[in-house]
Amino acid sequence: MTLADATTVVALGPQWLDPQYIIQSLGPWALLGVALILFAECGLLIGFFLPGDSLLFITGLAATTGLIETPLWLVCVVLVVAAFAGNVVGYGIGYQAGPAIFDKPNSKLFKRENVERTQKFFDKYGNRAIVLGRFVPIVRTFITVMAGVGRMDAKRFFTFSAIGAILWAAGVTLLGAVLGQFTFVKDNIELMLILVVVISLVPIAIEAIQARREKKLGASNLAEETLDGANADAPTQQIRRPNP
Repeated sequence: MTLADATTVVALGPQWLDPQYIIQSLGPWALLGVALILFAECGLLIGFFLPGDSLLFITGLAATTGLIETPLWLVCVVLVVAAFAGNVVGYGIGYQAGPAIFDKPNSKLFKRENVERTQKFFDKYGNRAIVLGRFVPIVRTFITVMAGVGRMDAKRFFTFSAIGAILWAAGVTLLGAVLGQFTFVKDNIELMLILVVVISLVPIAIEAIQARREKKLGASNLAEETLDGANADAPTQQIRRPNP
């Protein structure tokens, strides 16, 4: 049985990025290949373009149709480990190479002020950012390296990175295994994958809206304080009544 018999997937990019093509081409080495792709996407800057979400979804489906003969639970364990290991390497790259990059005066992408900004970002949203960032393409690649560059506490990063790896790698794989059994899902894989991405962006959108509201509220409070200060510092003029 081929994956094409189970579902029809139209590649949105080059054929070699099509999850169906990847799994079919690797044959008995499919699980290892998928694990290496996840490792690269989660830890190496060059892996930002790889199809993580769709590949996980199709891998879950392939595990239930026999294309990947490894038990589904073990597939999930391998992919979670690969995703977490990628984050460990990405953090190490950022931690070790970051300062050297920032010391370059002509660096356009990595600047010293970006380090400070990243540190403040992780201090405020770090835990949620690491977990939620897993579900956002490209972000899950760069946020790992930036966590190392920003010197995010390693214990805190690894803890929430592990949580994110379980929710993302195992979660999306299981989602593909379960939903892939329905005919509608099999016939509309791209739509399902887009829906997964959209849903994953909702928490990020909520955070952005809240941040904007806080910024506006802060600006409003600053304006009021400035106005109050100006009124307090303004000289008062006493009006004298003329003598009768």
